[in-house]
Amino acid sequence: MKRKILLILNMAIIGFSTAACSDDETNYITPEKKYPLTAFAVAINNVSANTTSYYHGKIDQTTHRVEIGTIEDANTITGVDYTLMSDGATISPDPATFVHNWKKEQTVTVTTEDNKQPSIESPEVYSMNSMTEILDWCEHTGKSYWEYVKECEDPDIWDYLKEVWDTMKESVQRGLEQEGVLPGPLNLRRKASTYYIRATGYKASLQSRGLVFAYALAVSEENASGGKIVTAPTCGSCGVMPAVLYHLAKSREFSEMRILRALATAGLIGNIVKQNASISGAEVGCQGEVGVACAMASAAANQLFGGSPAQIEYAAEMGLEHHLGMTCDPVCGLVQIPCIERNAYAAARALDANLYSSFTDGMHRVSFDKVIQVMKQTGHDLPSLYKETSEGGLAKDYKPM
Repeated sequence: MKRKILLILNMAIIGFSTAACSDDETNYITPEKKYPLTAFAVAINNVSANTTSYYHGKIDQTTHRVEIGTIEDANTITGVDYTLMSDGATISPDPATFVHNWKKEQTVTVTTEDNKQPSIESPEVYSMNSMTEILDWCEHTGKSYWEYVKECEDPDIWDYLKEVWDTMKESVQRGLEQEGVLPGPLNLRRKASTYYIRATGYKASLQSRGLVFAYALAVSEENASGGKIVTAPTCGSCGVMPAVLYHLAKSREFSEMRILRALATAGLIGNIVKQNASISGAEVGCQGEVGVACAMASAAANQLFGGSPAQIEYAAEMGLEHHLGMTCDPVCGLVQIPCIERNAYAAARALDANLYSSFTDGMHRVSFDKVIQVMKQTGHDLPSLYKETSEGGLAKDYKPM
């Protein structure tokens, strides 16, 4: 049971907390790889705003060290959370010493019970991890991206993707039925049901876009209130993929198998970004969350409409390119403003990227791999204020209207 695609399309039940957009991005590694550490986060308390945000540790699979990145105000460190798979594993230095004493670019080393660095016990699932390589493979074999996934994964991948699809549909349907105010100090009202009702009253041209908005809002509001959703690729961007696929499944009557194949392609797109850059808002900003979700949905939609491998790659490239530089600045540290609305816009953008690519032959100047590189560098260049700290951008000095 290999399922590297699990990293991107994963079911999650998210409890309400004051964590920022990427407080879901803790599965940096898979249990199959037998690392003793699966999650590491540093809690940052903003006393004036009465919020808590998290910097998530990235576990380097070569050095086996946890790298957090720069935290500029060490006095705000209130706690360190981590999860050990093995009782005998140890972390050095002791995380307890980090509270109120965090050093810039601090790293910690994880060892197993026999005082050795953990080893990778399972082989790499995919032999190719760049879009250029896989696109070339598709052109030479005459196959598509989902068929590459099929060749790399075990047969039960389709059972898993069906579970993913069922969970997505259920989150949309639950979200459309809910009304009232979301948890937290923002007192933000749910909008999905209202958008859905209003959309049904419009003519087809406007109705389509309104329904996509409603579906994305439904899932994002479920996430914000502790419901069960699919991380696609993260909780903060969980509304984009379900909105696009649910809308196309209902309006175009695509078969379930075609939807599952589109999910396989979308998961592959997300894995490529995760492998070569990041999908963490704390590391690269919202471009790595909503931007990647838009790329995944764009590719999935284009495949459903019969796009060639080149057109699918182009759709994904546009979905990510036009989110470059997007900051992660959640108001009050909650995955509500601007996160929920961004999911709706990104879902609409995904359908536009699909349409734009469909009018082309798939040839263009900037590759998806190049955009991934640019996104990674842009994310590193962004000040930490704009990477999930809730200390800059929209989150700074927020006052309710």
